[in-house]
Amino acid sequence: MAALQTIRSKGAFLLIIIGIGLFAFIAEEFVRSIQTTTNESRQVAGSVAGNKITSQEFQQMLEEYKEALKFLRGNENFNEYENAQAEDFVWQSYVNNQLITEECDKLGLNVTDKELQDVLIIGQHPMLQQTPFVNKQKFDVNLLKNFLTEYDKMQSGKSEVPQEYIEQYTRIFKYWKFVEKTLRENILQQKYQMLLVSCILSNPVEAKMNYEATAKSTDIQLAVFPLRNVNDNLIKVTDEDIKAKYAESKEKYHQYMESREIGFAAITVEASEQDKANLHEEMNKYFSKLESSDDLTSTVRSSNSQVTYNGIWITKNALPGDIQNKVDSMSPGSMKGPYYEITDNTENIIRLVGKIQAPDSIECQMIQVGGATAEEAHTRADSIYKAISAGAPFDSIAKKYNQNATKQWIVSNQYESAPTSDENNTKMLNTLNTMSTGELKNITFDQGNIIVKVTDRKAMTTKYNVAVIKRPVTFSKETYSKAYTNFSRYVANSTTPEELQKNASKYGLTFQQGMEVYSNGHFVASIPNTKEALRWIYNEDTKEGGISPVYECGENNTLLVVTLNKIHKKGYLPIEDVKTFVENEVKQDKKAEYLMKQYANIKSLEEAAQKGASIDSLNGVTFNSNTYISAAAANDPILNGSIADKKAGQWVGPVKGSVAVYFYKVLNVHENKAMKYNESEQMNIVRSQHLRNLQTFSNDLYINGNVKDKRYLFF
Repeated sequence: MAALQTIRSKGAFLLIIIGIGLFAFIAEEFVRSIQTTTNESRQVAGSVAGNKITSQEFQQMLEEYKEALKFLRGNENFNEYENAQAEDFVWQSYVNNQLITEECDKLGLNVTDKELQDVLIIGQHPMLQQTPFVNKQKFDVNLLKNFLTEYDKMQSGKSEVPQEYIEQYTRIFKYWKFVEKTLRENILQQKYQMLLVSCILSNPVEAKMNYEATAKSTDIQLAVFPLRNVNDNLIKVTDEDIKAKYAESKEKYHQYMESREIGFAAITVEASEQDKANLHEEMNKYFSKLESSDDLTSTVRSSNSQVTYNGIWITKNALPGDIQNKVDSMSPGSMKGPYYEITDNTENIIRLVGKIQAPDSIECQMIQVGGATAEEAHTRADSIYKAISAGAPFDSIAKKYNQNATKQWIVSNQYESAPTSDENNTKMLNTLNTMSTGELKNITFDQGNIIVKVTDRKAMTTKYNVAVIKRPVTFSKETYSKAYTNFSRYVANSTTPEELQKNASKYGLTFQQGMEVYSNGHFVASIPNTKEALRWIYNEDTKEGGISPVYECGENNTLLVVTLNKIHKKGYLPIEDVKTFVENEVKQDKKAEYLMKQYANIKSLEEAAQKGASIDSLNGVTFNSNTYISAAAANDPILNGSIADKKAGQWVGPVKGSVAVYFYKVLNVHENKAMKYNESEQMNIVRSQHLRNLQTFSNDLYINGNVKDKRYLFF
């Protein structure tokens, strides 16, 4: 009881202690929650209609697409521009699918498994033609089913597919899953588009108007007073004029994506005269080595040539374009160089060892002969060679040694594209290139033999044994260091964007202003490898007037510094950001008003000519046409609209156009009698015009979807 009394007496104090402890617990959870949310937000690569996609999710989608591309084109490597194209394609596909899916969810549209199966059975969708399951130029769903069945067996270990094909089966399966997913998305988009198309109608009134706008044409004589001829001193533009014009044309300045206006200076480091002289001297030494060497492969390899050499007879298509043009005119045993090639900025040496006429494609059979020792293999190969030479069937001998000796075609570009070739490959290929149809040879290698028989040859062409040393004319470390020091000094001595612009010429540089950069771009100022600069531009800590660090970018040969001049938020651009454009529009309006007032009483072409107008003739003008006006050096749709309802003999003017003020006399109005009015046909034409306008609907979806692209943070 005493203890209880003590607790009661301290009740208020205990409540405070408990309250503080409870608050600390809640606060800890709150902080942890904020940290978790912040970490998650840092991983967001973008969002569409509030649906976020993380960098990991986007990376997975990108890898799936790139794997599909690799499968289709057989190329494993992507350069920076191809990576950028792939990223944009995947992002745009994701955005479109999200926007369409959200609309379809509201409408109850989806793609059922049966609908997908129906598309596969019909087999006419273009995507299906890009799969391995095509039989006689048509998609065969049974080939797909057989493959999927075999793949399931392979996964469960019950398949008889040879081990060497498992990787290929896996790649095909991944490619098919990509096609299947994309196909579902494509079908859903088609259903949605068809729903929209069914809502587009035309009517007889529109049809009649469209017919008349095309069937009736007008010939006129025209007097043109170009606005550009009015001196700016003759007009006055006030701030009130600019504000009024901005309010009138505000939609022009609605920006749907945030952007940044930057200034920048960049320099591409190039080889100095000393660098060029040093390379030329080095190439002269390699000329002597190449001329006297018996081991051309080692000589070319040691020179760091861009063109490899392995002694194989090759077509000239395997050589760089500039070398192709040279070898045709060279005789066997001759050399050329060192010479400078301007097209690829290289120094070059060519030694043409020889030329032969050889087939581009060779069909052959082979038997590989081995043994416990090399000598045993050679002895066994001699026996096989003699047996086949004496008339024994090639296939029978091959089966005796557990080989099928299948005929195979070897095409020049198959081995010419290989970066390297060992001595054995070179020996094999050069032997094949010089064999005739039906000829049999026993080719000896260090570890064994190959018995080869050429069964057919096609497309005789000139082949070359040519050694090339091609070296780019590049800057030295000293030259780059000097350029970097100069550029860094320029940046260090310029503490504001204004100083960067002012000081540029002192350091032999050019500072460029007013470039607009968007977050969905991949390059700053069209310079490769500028992702870091783009991230700096869009970093929330980068403020207007900020100067970036010096970036080493391009092909490791460019130095770049960037200033952030202005942040343009999504929405209407402020009037101060577009004042110059609005002011120019006001000037055009004022000049037109000036001319219309000045020449309001002109009543003839002769009088207009006396006042300085240019006289022009326009024939066959219709409401729907886009007529070029030579005297105004432009198209002016306003004039087409003015002419449409005028009668022959009528004098018209002044007409305020977009680039000039016009007066004109209507000479003739023609009715195209060969063109008969067909209401149904004209309604279809109008409907087609409306359908083309559906393209803008996707823009509306994009705007309403509040798309946020933050890929620049990760990719």
